[in-house]
Amino acid sequence: MRPSKRLVWIDSASRISLCCIVSGLCSVCCQCTQNYDHKEAERYIIESERQWAESVASGDTAVIQRILADDFVGVDPKGRHYGKSEMISDTRNAPKYFASNRLNDVKVRFYRGTAVAQGNESWQRHNGERGRFVWTDTWIRRNGRWQIVAAEDLIAPESAR
Repeated sequence: MRPSKRLVWIDSASRISLCCIVSGLCSVCCQCTQNYDHKEAERYIIESERQWAESVASGDTAVIQRILADDFVGVDPKGRHYGKSEMISDTRNAPKYFASNRLNDVKVRFYRGTAVAQGNESWQRHNGERGRFVWTDTWIRRNGRWQIVAAEDLIAPESAR
């Protein structure tokens, strides 16, 4: 049995309506992930990076707990992977080794709900040794919050000033 022209038209109209609804929902969802002030997000990320740098000498883990996602994975200068809990523990112990650590520079680039922050920090150990961390952090926006999901660090000689 062949469907009537009317049923074919209704079926086509239903498909078109469904496509419009799905497209509209996708559009709304995509706008939600992009609905943030870039300048404010950049300020937050830079300030958080500064606080993380300073925590190396202070041992304050509050910033680590706030900015690292629970599924965070980092790569340290020796190529080892670490998670959020290891970073919290290492931060508590870092003041035994580091007298100071300060953020020098950070650049942030946005890709919708993702930001890539690249920067460097100058540190000094209690034994007088000096150097820099050069790093890349990947931030994502989840549930209205920016958090780091991945980080990679290397140690570089102290730059001449």
